[in-house]
Amino acid sequence: MTSETGSKIENPLVLLFTIFYAAAGIVQIGYFVIASSTAPPHLPILGILSLLTAFSLFKMYKWTVPLAVVMFITGITFAATTLFNSLALQEFGDAMLLNIALILYMIALLIATLYVIAKRAD
Repeated sequence: MTSETGSKIENPLVLLFTIFYAAAGIVQIGYFVIASSTAPPHLPILGILSLLTAFSLFKMYKWTVPLAVVMFITGITFAATTLFNSLALQEFGDAMLLNIALILYMIALLIATLYVIAKRAD
């Protein structure tokens, strides 16, 4: 018994990275909605870009690689700037959860982007 879902995902890593991009986008948009007075104004743009990347990766469009590269550049810039400011304003332990989350986000973003670039021909 086979189910026809219409998606082209055959590799579980592609599904994992799709979930990563979608979750990151939802968190970024959700944080902006919850803390709109203190959240950076560009956060929903990053969230929408992340959701678009997840959708294009899920559907395996040709424009997935350039979109993933743009998401990588903007995402790393945002996370590194936020991490630097967090470390400059307080000790690492004072905002440890935020700092660890930003570091993990940058690592996951790097791995996902490198994977998408490596598999662009498939």
